[in-house]
Amino acid sequence: MSKKHFGTDGIRGVANSKLTPELALSLGRAAGQWLRKSGMTARVVVGRDTRKSGPMIEMALSAGFNSAGVDVVSIGVAPTPAVSFVARTGDFSLGIVISASHNPFEDNGIKMIGPNGHKLPDEVEIEIERLMEEDSHRATGGGIGTVSYSPELVAGYLDMLMSIVPSGLAGMKIAVDGANGAAYAMGPELLKKLGAEVVATAVEPDGVNINLHCGATHPDTIQSLTKESGACFGVSFDGDADRAVFSDSKGRLINGDRTIGIWAEHEQSVGRLVPPVVVGTVMTNGGFEHYAVTKGIQLERTPVGDKYVSQRIGETKARIGGEQSGHIIFPERGPTGDGLVTMLELLRVIVESKRDAASYYDAYEPWPQLLTNMKVADRSTWNDGELVQSAIEQATKDLVGRGRINVRSSGTQNLVRVMVEADTYDLRDLVSASVVGAITREAGGEIVNKTDLTYALGD
Repeated sequence: MSKKHFGTDGIRGVANSKLTPELALSLGRAAGQWLRKSGMTARVVVGRDTRKSGPMIEMALSAGFNSAGVDVVSIGVAPTPAVSFVARTGDFSLGIVISASHNPFEDNGIKMIGPNGHKLPDEVEIEIERLMEEDSHRATGGGIGTVSYSPELVAGYLDMLMSIVPSGLAGMKIAVDGANGAAYAMGPELLKKLGAEVVATAVEPDGVNINLHCGATHPDTIQSLTKESGACFGVSFDGDADRAVFSDSKGRLINGDRTIGIWAEHEQSVGRLVPPVVVGTVMTNGGFEHYAVTKGIQLERTPVGDKYVSQRIGETKARIGGEQSGHIIFPERGPTGDGLVTMLELLRVIVESKRDAASYYDAYEPWPQLLTNMKVADRSTWNDGELVQSAIEQATKDLVGRGRINVRSSGTQNLVRVMVEADTYDLRDLVSASVVGAITREAGGEIVNKTDLTYALGD
């Protein structure tokens, strides 16, 4: 059975259009009914980002839970990983995040996190959707749930973060881009408590400026701020702070690949990278992989998506895994990506190694990588033709020992993504043109955009 409302990362859409208060009310009541039927504690914790629509959706969702006899505890504006931490360490059956992450402000979303800190399995989301279609029993009288506000519940999360760099950050000047999002206050305040001097931008949310020319999807902002302010390090969060990207003092981007590389190299050098494995995705740069091998570190690749990275971390017992986008998982700190944890783990390595971020930048040269997004008539049949299949087969042969190609269709749009990586720009561009040309001629493909990912962020 397919899902009607839930996507790959909860329910997301334009607030008050696709994601309406009525939908939030129905979802809350259905999820509450599922909790009661499952015999779980009738108590959930809710956090949100800074979008103008957040309080509206939170109130409607809370009313739905209350109608089912479930108590709601709000922690207000808080990063997604903070909600996950509170849900898995407190007396809660669900954590609810109201955020559309890096999307424009007019969007919003609802993500449900289980008591183990992971998002709910597909079968549970399907059951909740089924209950949304029913007008089941509603609580009355003393059975109706309550709403309370307890921002102090994030104290345990903050204590965990503070413990990552026990020696503190005195003497360091750090630039912060808060994305006008969920970590706009927590990020700078945390660094100041650790003794750093902080220069910050995008820390004045007004409900409509979240992710607007700022945040992790606009890394040029933090790169410029870090260099111009004379900071030794810069960090940029996305809207819900479950990921972060960084800048060195020269204004050079430290994406997810480089973050994993810096951290893993240090842990390996001091004998703590056990097992000597890191998890990446099909987008992880081949230059990084070759570098890792020279350090005795094995890269395990997964499909794009945090759930696949998390699964492979569990299978390999790796201590780190993530994506170029800056979505990094440290399983010893939590089961999902956490921009604040990633920031502090990277700063801990810098402090322990007595090096600055810039000194790590030239550790390896990324291989040229090009991503081409193509609009096609049908994402399920685009590769049925002989011409496309032959072009991909030939490309694979041409890249043996010198690169790789990954061609995949979007899960939600009629788009095909062609990623080609090679050890030279000429080979990369030649192979890419061949495959893109075949898709254009045989599948009616039309180029939407091209992105050089060599020194940038993957999706």
